[in-house]
Amino acid sequence: MHDRGDKIPPHIYARMGKRLRKLRRLRLHKEGNHILIISALAMGSICAVLYYCLETTAPFIVAASLFVPLFLLMLNFFRCPLREFEEDTTGIVVAPADGKVVVVEEVEENEYFHDRRLMVSIFMSILNVHANWIPVDGRVKMVRHHDGNYHMAWLPKASLENERSTIVIETPEGQEILVRQIAGAVARRVVTYLEEDKDYEIDDHMGFIKFGSRVDVYLPLDTKVCVELDQKTTGNETVIAKLK
Repeated sequence: MHDRGDKIPPHIYARMGKRLRKLRRLRLHKEGNHILIISALAMGSICAVLYYCLETTAPFIVAASLFVPLFLLMLNFFRCPLREFEEDTTGIVVAPADGKVVVVEEVEENEYFHDRRLMVSIFMSILNVHANWIPVDGRVKMVRHHDGNYHMAWLPKASLENERSTIVIETPEGQEILVRQIAGAVARRVVTYLEEDKDYEIDDHMGFIKFGSRVDVYLPLDTKVCVELDQKTTGNETVIAKLK
């Protein structure tokens, strides 16, 4: 055949390279290993029984059409992209989670500070990445888990009544930041990896919340907030505030 010698434009190569790099940075979170394996075995077993033990394939087709999208949704939920914050981290507060900003306001914080703080709250839908990143460089002063209810995560009372973990981090400059992981109506487990009296940095994983939730960040009143209501955030990338 005649070779026309067509060449792929450089911008197409660049786009393909960007997509490949993005795929290489995707992985599954360890919190999903057990659930994904058990689910795959259960779904596969049911489909095998329906296919080999029944004379008609209709039940198998129905089951497969339900199980395949469900398993793909679970894979999507437990994805954990590799991310690195490439700017100077001094005085920077990065988003601890993917999601949407649902609260930016001054509130009374009565668990640790017992004074007024600026709160930035990020709500994660079931389609968001649910890995959580530490928002500031510093030493963890407190990690406290609370059992509780499972109200809708966007409700104000969820911050005080739902299952949650409270983490207090002191930055190298002496500022204290409180981060609260909150389970929602669907979420049933909050996992926190941080330990007290240990130093952590932006890029470190803070934990994971299974199946829909929110993360609140409590900041000093003189903090410059860099996000607005309804703004989408990317965990460990979006700068949500700058400390003074």
